[in-house]
Amino acid sequence: MSTIAANLQAVEATIQAACEAANRPRSTVQLLAVSKTFPAEAVLEAIEAGQRAFGENYVQEGVDKIAAVAKARPGLMLEWHFIGPIQSNKTRPIATSFQWVHTVERLKIAQRLSEQRPAELGPLDICLQVNISGEATKSGVKPEDLEGLAKAVVQLPNLRLRGLMAIPEPQADPALQRAPFARLRALAQDLIKAGIHLDTLSMGMSGDLQSAVLEGATIVRIGSAIFGARHYE
Repeated sequence: MSTIAANLQAVEATIQAACEAANRPRSTVQLLAVSKTFPAEAVLEAIEAGQRAFGENYVQEGVDKIAAVAKARPGLMLEWHFIGPIQSNKTRPIATSFQWVHTVERLKIAQRLSEQRPAELGPLDICLQVNISGEATKSGVKPEDLEGLAKAVVQLPNLRLRGLMAIPEPQADPALQRAPFARLRALAQDLIKAGIHLDTLSMGMSGDLQSAVLEGATIVRIGSAIFGARHYE
């Protein structure tokens, strides 16, 4: 068994245990394997182990990797999620290459994604990124501005607003980890009460996925626990 396959098994066991602790079916949490900075060969190893959903942070790297994997495994149905910061001049390749985008924080970006989404691909699934911890260095819409952005995004014809995403300030204490996830869940519930249909909470990474699942995560974004430590040039 490859290291990636073994790591996927270990992550799966962690998610299963978290679901049991939260009294949730395992089927309610999707594992998104974050393959940024890793080559297409690593993605292909994960595919061999059964993984089908992958997250990328960098536009050109992601687009090239999607093409390389498609060439190696033609016809295989995979789900590619863009989970990195979005520059307005990079929206077209995101709109044409990915099925999901987790990091929409401005109406301008949402409008460009909608305009540039090819009609034959169907609506692009969208999460709004919320700056849940109020960090100056973090991307995301402020919680107080979220409802206005959500109401504008749901009007865009080629997008489908699915939910919210957040990257909280890192915490070692599980109780402190859970608090921002609980806030994100509450914000989603407020939007649902306002008449906006949502079904997705993209929250939780390698260091805090158990806390995220306990607070209702439906997508957990796991990278290093699957692919190993990243080496940035």
